[in-house]
Amino acid sequence: MSAVDAPAESLIALRGVTKDYPKISTSGDRMRTLAALLFRSRELPHFRALDAVDLEVRRGESLGIVGENGAGKSTLLKIIAGVVRPTRGEVAVRGRVGALLELGSGFHPEYTGRENIYLSSALMGLSRREAHAKVGAIVEFADIGAQIDEPIKHYSSGMVVRLGFAVATTLDPELLITDEVLAVGDESFQKKCIAWLEAYLARGGTLLLCSHSMFHVQTLCRRALWIHHGAVRMAGSSFDVAREYLTYHQEKTHAGEPRERGGGLYPNIVSGWTEDGQGRPTATFRRGETIVVQGLAYEPDDRPPVLLFGIVRADGTPVYGSHSNEGDYEPARTGPRAFSFAVRFDAVALLPGKYRLRLHTLDGLRLFDTFETDFVVTGETRDYGVVELPHAWMPGHGRMP
Repeated sequence: MSAVDAPAESLIALRGVTKDYPKISTSGDRMRTLAALLFRSRELPHFRALDAVDLEVRRGESLGIVGENGAGKSTLLKIIAGVVRPTRGEVAVRGRVGALLELGSGFHPEYTGRENIYLSSALMGLSRREAHAKVGAIVEFADIGAQIDEPIKHYSSGMVVRLGFAVATTLDPELLITDEVLAVGDESFQKKCIAWLEAYLARGGTLLLCSHSMFHVQTLCRRALWIHHGAVRMAGSSFDVAREYLTYHQEKTHAGEPRERGGGLYPNIVSGWTEDGQGRPTATFRRGETIVVQGLAYEPDDRPPVLLFGIVRADGTPVYGSHSNEGDYEPARTGPRAFSFAVRFDAVALLPGKYRLRLHTLDGLRLFDTFETDFVVTGETRDYGVVELPHAWMPGHGRMP
């Protein structure tokens, strides 16, 4: 095998990694755990945070880790970062690692932001001279002004994340581990972080991104891992995993109480419907006609909501979906906390059949609401599948490759 064809170096290799935590939440749990330790019992009362997880990440790859709160994502990242030891299994991590796991982790609350830069640099193996050469770039990236010389204990959570991300990025690790970093901070800083991460990956960096935002996972990661109750539920391309993860939450939402529409604490779809190209409401279209989706949304903070639409067949087969912030689109304000939006599809290539339109509200991080309405595409065809692709039959050249 030539050097060009050689597989990329493996930076992370996990085999059968399991992590158990002793149960000490109640007095009974504590007594049983103490008795098990005294009598050297192998059966300690425990909670299993991770269960036989296998994972390999090669140099230059980007992996998103998704799952509900408490699924075991943070425990997995802490094991990879070397902060926590597994109960069982094998862990091999190579290369210089930068980890942003918890707000303020590694920072001393009594030290100033500038002093913590030197402290973090020393912990990552840099000399005082090397750290001094990077302080200016770190302070500029963090962009927290004169408060860089104030004690960390006076910082907001967003300022701590700014400084932590600035330190990790300026040191340019071979492997960067982030846990919900993009969930804190204002929009401009999030865009700065995403731009840096994209450049980092383009330089050959390796990224582990834990996030509840499927948009960020799909944007930054080629692969994704779904952790569910401590075990791997699905692994594959980021788009496949994100689709299944969103579908899981849609089904979970429908199983619960219906959301209040046009009010409440969370963004939601008030109404949605389909129209033809002339603006006439209808749910029946001939193949090749124009379909216009119209909708009304409610946002309690009176900010333009992020929207997502999806089209599926009647049997649930996904057809297509897209976010409103793909093209910096903002819905139109129609009143206090009320917004309208529309999506136009010209010359729709859907084959005849029944379809379901799903409309969602997001905050860029979480999927809040789902509104569904059905429509039908009519016509006569003997083609198969979901969409019509332009094609032409032609003579073959008859030569086998």
